[in-house]
Amino acid sequence: MTWEQQQELRATGLFDIESHTYWHPNFRVEKRRRPAEDYREFIVWQFNRSREMLEHHFATDVIFLAWPYGIYDDELISAARKAGYIAAFTLDRREATRKDDVMAIPRVIVSDCDQGKAFQALLARKSELARKPVVKHLPARYSRFEN
Repeated sequence: MTWEQQQELRATGLFDIESHTYWHPNFRVEKRRRPAEDYREFIVWQFNRSREMLEHHFATDVIFLAWPYGIYDDELISAARKAGYIAAFTLDRREATRKDDVMAIPRVIVSDCDQGKAFQALLARKSELARKPVVKHLPARYSRFEN
């Protein structure tokens, strides 16, 4: 999407633009191929550069992160927290519960196989399982999500 398309979405009031790192790396691959210090610098750069770019273009705080490929571990979570993210989302295809770590909140990915009745079933299941959000103490613009 272009910056303009993203701005159009934001202007509706229905969308926020948040981070997915700067160029969506596979952290497992990067960890294997880089020396330890280089890897640590790389992940810090990925988190910070993404936030800086988004905050510059949209003049807003970026506080959420979607883990690229759903890959996360304690080191990545720690780095994301230090970069200022308050919550992050995995690719665990299940509903979120209050027991989930706010840095590993599951999200349901909709894929090409989720069409027709499969998509209807997915939506019906999610509406039946709707719960209060697991994230607490959000900035004012997210107050509609607070417990």
